[in-house]
Amino acid sequence: MIASRLRLSLGLGLALACASPLAQAIEFRSVAAPAILYDSPSNQGKRLFIVAPGTPVEVVVALDKWVKVRDPAGAINWIERGALTDKRTLMVTAPRTMVRQQASEEAPPVFEAVRDLVLELVEAPANGWVKVRHQDGASGYIRVGEVWGL
Repeated sequence: MIASRLRLSLGLGLALACASPLAQAIEFRSVAAPAILYDSPSNQGKRLFIVAPGTPVEVVVALDKWVKVRDPAGAINWIERGALTDKRTLMVTAPRTMVRQQASEEAPPVFEAVRDLVLELVEAPANGWVKVRHQDGASGYIRVGEVWGL
């Protein structure tokens, strides 16, 4: 009786751990150079469109040569592994927002960012803000809810 309760308890704990969203980390990468997205993991697959360099993508499935990714628009397609880099970028999702000197709404603005602008991730998010860098070198903090790729 005790042994069966213990097995049941362990089984339920394992099931809950596997179902937990924390058990599965989301992995993001960036596109290194202009790359083709395909409908299947093959060069013979249908070529759907070209994705711009720097675009952040979410890794869904990784095979030897191919990676299934979700793009900022939510589309899921295949890309060759060699087209991706570990360098992390974020894409602005807000129509217009300010990148600020510190992680505070009261901080002075560094620059204005618009939707679909790609920014380099500089530091991990903290307290609802993330440090980013523009391609011209200007850096500052933006709210995590105003970017995609975290």
